[in-house]
Amino acid sequence: MNVGYYYHPFSSLAHHSSVSCYAPITRTSQTLLHHHRPVSISFSFFQNPNFYTGNTIFFKMQRFCSVSGKNKNKAMVERLQHFGVIMSNKVAEVMETVDRALFVPSGSASPYDDSPVAIGYNATISAPHMHATCLQLLEENLQPGMHALDIGSGTGYLTACFAQMVGPQGRVVGVEHIPELVSLAIENIQKSAAATLLKDGSLSVHAGDGREGWPEFAPYDAIHVGAAAPEIPQPLIDQLKPGGRMVIPVGNIFQDLKVVDKNPDGSISIRTETSVRYVPLTSREAQLRGY
Repeated sequence: MNVGYYYHPFSSLAHHSSVSCYAPITRTSQTLLHHHRPVSISFSFFQNPNFYTGNTIFFKMQRFCSVSGKNKNKAMVERLQHFGVIMSNKVAEVMETVDRALFVPSGSASPYDDSPVAIGYNATISAPHMHATCLQLLEENLQPGMHALDIGSGTGYLTACFAQMVGPQGRVVGVEHIPELVSLAIENIQKSAAATLLKDGSLSVHAGDGREGWPEFAPYDAIHVGAAAPEIPQPLIDQLKPGGRMVIPVGNIFQDLKVVDKNPDGSISIRTETSVRYVPLTSREAQLRGY
């Protein structure tokens, strides 16, 4: 299936401002407009395995995030700020502090491109713009001292970012059902800016079925789910603190990034942030079989 893209403003990733992005259209080829300069593109995203990993289906910036220089991680963040993806100074600071290259397998394409990367076991690390989006959506629930749960923590990148935001007085739990990825995440975090938080116990990564959450440290102010569920798992709703927020992709072929807020009275409000494409939230066995 071929999809064309064009430049189009959409409502903010957070805080009700505006962001410019690429929105999909149904014609097989169309003009991409950026700063009024047309470029013709056409590609088949369902045939690209890297697309099946948490990219928004209308925001592809790899050409703009391929950077060079001494501090490529900082340059990646600056590019995301330039294109309006990162609007929060705190999110920019955290993404500069946690070097993405430490969480991408060696030998992969540039870890600083705005593209997902395969990490083995039919899993991926999402593109930087998706990490930035989720950090901004959860920023108010990642204040110092708060509790956060990262489901499908993979190589540990976003888990480490969460830990940097909540600090040593907070608690961050990563849950990943592939034991080998749990071990890899711990090794990666030990090399990162979040190493001391792992050592002091305020950050931990566990092997388990993320659909069941991690009740031990519940309730959570923030829950992030890095794989698409057919519906929102009830245990995750139960473990969300009143006033807390969960960000989770929901759907099968067609998926939306849902923002789930638990109100002070315990009721739930759900809104759609954007269309996305993630690997499915499933059992370990199904994932290893290729879903």
